[in-house]
Amino acid sequence: MNVMKHMEAVFVVAISLAVSSSYLLDSIPEAQARSYAADTALVASGDKMAVVTVTAKRLTDEEKQAAGSRG
Repeated sequence: MNVMKHMEAVFVVAISLAVSSSYLLDSIPEAQARSYAADTALVASGDKMAVVTVTAKRLTDEEKQAAGSRG
């Protein structure tokens, strides 16, 4: 009930925050996106291809069941 008594003050604070954040966001410059197209000759030859190797131990049935029951 206390909020209802001070609804005008809450509204004024909310509007002042919205206006000030609008001015702050307008002062931030926009990001400049660059297009990095893949060089088709380089990709086709496969000279610089990233290779990811994932090594890990396999889970036992008990570990799988324990992991499934957590979520």
